[in-house]
Amino acid sequence: MKTSFDRIVRAALAAAVVAIWPLSGQAWEPSKTVEFIVPAGTGGGADQMARAIQGIVAKHNLMKESMVVVNRSGGSGAEGFLDVKGSEGNPHKIIITLSNLFTTPLATGVPFNWRDLTPVKMMALDNFVLWVNAETPYKTPKEYVAAVKKAGAKNMKMGGTGAKQEDQIITAAIEQLTGAKWTYIPIKGGGAVAVQLVGKHIDSSVNNPIEAVAHWRGGKLRPLCVFNDNRMPYEEKLTGDLSWNSIPTCKQAGLDVSYMMLRGIFMPGGVTADQVQYYVGVLRKVQETPEWKDLMAKGAFDTTSLEGKEYADWVAREEARHVTLMKGAGFIAGQ
Repeated sequence: MKTSFDRIVRAALAAAVVAIWPLSGQAWEPSKTVEFIVPAGTGGGADQMARAIQGIVAKHNLMKESMVVVNRSGGSGAEGFLDVKGSEGNPHKIIITLSNLFTTPLATGVPFNWRDLTPVKMMALDNFVLWVNAETPYKTPKEYVAAVKKAGAKNMKMGGTGAKQEDQIITAAIEQLTGAKWTYIPIKGGGAVAVQLVGKHIDSSVNNPIEAVAHWRGGKLRPLCVFNDNRMPYEEKLTGDLSWNSIPTCKQAGLDVSYMMLRGIFMPGGVTADQVQYYVGVLRKVQETPEWKDLMAKGAFDTTSLEGKEYADWVAREEARHVTLMKGAGFIAGQ
């Protein structure tokens, strides 16, 4: 009887191990709602992309748990970055980043560095376009810069998202190159910047394409050039006979300034490789959808996408470039 009983126990234990083993081998996935932090205001490029990702994930059932977008724009995005920095080891929080990943800590001295986070995936790079109100006479950057130099900084306003961030860095680069001077007006969110330009409360902006395209289509704004080394490849006509590809590079138009911005995803520090890989897999699926391809075309994005070491190395190089740019503009805290 004892031998028979031992045999039964061993068989039961073996069956239990077989039943449990596949579970232990399963990849990690979220067990509750995922917070998707946007360290910027509503309506801007980062906010629009985060909400597009959220919508695609929901529509195509790419995650079992839901995803909620949370804007934490205080302190030029410092609020969002410090939130995620303080969530070490939490795999239910991700953040979309723009260049304030570098500019905010450099300009404010806030105790944050991108190495406090875990790189997940570069989703795209975003262009910047020099925009003016369509009712103005300016057709080229040279014409507009000449008008700014003649009018003087007190009379000409450049609007941009936040202070000492991407938009003001580009403005400072133009000023250093040309001698033109603007009064820079910081505005909360790229969508609001475009509205201010439509209303003629500012004279120009260097908004991302997606933040101003609706107003361009509506005949309210005019693009003068794109701050890229290459023209945007999108040739679909958006207004009249013009496409994104119709816009010359600023260098082609005689203004030798270029700047592109990261649209990338990070997680808190201290997460596991399996947890990172889960989001990499979800985001790869996002990029395969027609909705994502439509977003890339609508916003005239550069579709460069990186993961792993390549992504981390790119971020490190960009940090070094921003240190140089911001030192040149006098934007480093305590400088």
